[in-house]
Amino acid sequence: MSRASSVVILVLLAGLGIGATYLVQHTSAPRIAAEQRLIDSRNLLDLLPAESYDNQPLEQSLILENTGLANSTLLGGYLATKTGQPSAVLLRSQTLGYEGSIELLIAIGASGKVLGVKTLKQSETPGLGGRLADWPNAWLQVFSGKSRTDPADNGWALKKDQGQFDQMVGATITSRAVINAIHDALRYFDEHQQQLIGSSAHE
Repeated sequence: MSRASSVVILVLLAGLGIGATYLVQHTSAPRIAAEQRLIDSRNLLDLLPAESYDNQPLEQSLILENTGLANSTLLGGYLATKTGQPSAVLLRSQTLGYEGSIELLIAIGASGKVLGVKTLKQSETPGLGGRLADWPNAWLQVFSGKSRTDPADNGWALKKDQGQFDQMVGATITSRAVINAIHDALRYFDEHQQQLIGSSAHE
């Protein structure tokens, strides 16, 4: 076999290899993207009881990007519905902890009560404020069932600050930041119910 023939064969084989790789990547990309969306969906939606919605909340975004509140910023949100009726709002909130920013997902039912809170990102001290990232999280579960008026505004604080909530051990600043962010989200929900769910929780 001549040198020229060998080069041609090598070029053809390389071309076939590149083509096959492209074809596999091209045909696999939609499946991989769908699987990633499913993982993201499970991570975000495990705050909501499965029977509480029948839509795809992550495909029903709320326009809240960079909405500044008293102690936090809303980065975005999603609407969950059941048989066409709003059942919950998921608010992505960012606040400042001890070591840096903390990103929370706060689920609020149509009645205005917290359904759950989950940490999406944090950089707090491991073993102290960093326990905020644990899931499930016993400290965050304390907020389930709370609303803007339960407790009253002055109750949305640590017990050491004359409020109603215990702190995470050794993580006072982190605890305050999270309490304030949840309270911010509830106030925002209460003041923007018409925009968020098209009705008042007090109707």
